[in-house]
Amino acid sequence: MQIYMVGGAVRDKLLGRPVNDHDWVVVGATPEQMLAQGYLPVGRDFPVFLHPETREEYALARTERKSGRGYRGFVVQSSPDVTLEEDLSRRDLTINSIASSTDESGATRLFDPYRGEKDLRARVLRHVTDAFREDPVRILRVARFAARFTDFTVAPETMQLMREMVAHGEVDHLVAERVWQELARGLMEAQPSRMFEVLRECGALAVLLPEVARLWGVPQRAEYHPEVDTGVHLMMVLDMAARLQAPLTVRFACLAHDLGKGTTAADVLPRHIGHEERSAELLKNVAERLRVPVDCRETAEVVAREHGHIHRSADLSAAALVRLLERCDAIRKPERFAEVLLACECDARGRLGFEESAYPQRPRLLAVLAAVQSVVTREIAAQAAAKGQSGPQVGALIHQARVEAVAQWLHTQAHGTTT
Repeated sequence: MQIYMVGGAVRDKLLGRPVNDHDWVVVGATPEQMLAQGYLPVGRDFPVFLHPETREEYALARTERKSGRGYRGFVVQSSPDVTLEEDLSRRDLTINSIASSTDESGATRLFDPYRGEKDLRARVLRHVTDAFREDPVRILRVARFAARFTDFTVAPETMQLMREMVAHGEVDHLVAERVWQELARGLMEAQPSRMFEVLRECGALAVLLPEVARLWGVPQRAEYHPEVDTGVHLMMVLDMAARLQAPLTVRFACLAHDLGKGTTAADVLPRHIGHEERSAELLKNVAERLRVPVDCRETAEVVAREHGHIHRSADLSAAALVRLLERCDAIRKPERFAEVLLACECDARGRLGFEESAYPQRPRLLAVLAAVQSVVTREIAAQAAAKGQSGPQVGALIHQARVEAVAQWLHTQAHGTTT
């Protein structure tokens, strides 16, 4: 039995990056031997075990043979006869196909049959063997690694292989859960725009997210969007979200906020009247198709529908501001509203020349929300009940009190007085 550290832990250690998780491969062992040493079985499709003390994963060396379409169409073979090189050959990229072991003296030895260390130095994402084409999830992984390792490029031969996989329909058979899993990870990387650029270059974006793919080449009004192209703007927004360290809910909202611009009639371009409602409708389709988590889809729906009103909120009256908060369900879900405002800031600053601009709408609307929250609804309801009022009458009284509180706040901001 021989044990090797493999994959991301070896890669990140060579890059000088933090190593958070360790993966291990065991060569020359059987499941029975692993169980006899106290390892706990967890793998369903192939033998994977948890170390009895560290709880890290140890997988028996294995090979994979394509048996059908999609990422599930594999026959996995694991036996003591599978070599380390055979196990490494089934991995996606050369930089992830490096193994290491430590001898009794503490010296580390690398096993790098596919020259992954060389590609690390050259900053190249390159497939290991032609078996790469057998698993379409690897296209998403390459794109995600491009978003993480921002100074790496995709090898031309790997990009060509990915294009061929798309053309042969492999991407059509990806299941929603895996697509969302990889997209979510890519959105949380250092430069998420690179993920979508790689997917677009190989043709996978048009298959997986046609609503996003058709935004490139759609013009916008230059006085508001100096970058003009809607697709370019979207990439700037995503990278601003990463710069502001936004959570996944915000980053997905940024991805979906302008989907409606891709359906604007050609004769009205570069204006996009009503694109907010169209974006919200298209978002529903995307969220259903990819089975997007509820918190992400709800935040994105509010951003898609209301980002234009939030951008122009400085011109709204007290009554209009309260209606905006009510439409956003901000009073009931203030934490989500804060995320909505952050997404809107990413949208505003994700424009050419506006990257360092302030976004006063965000603190201003948070202050408006605080003014609304200062209204003690319990007292209003009690007073209404004493007068025999109930239901919609109470709701109207609370709404009016909130409008008055916001009007008072606006007056204070304008005149610096509470009178």
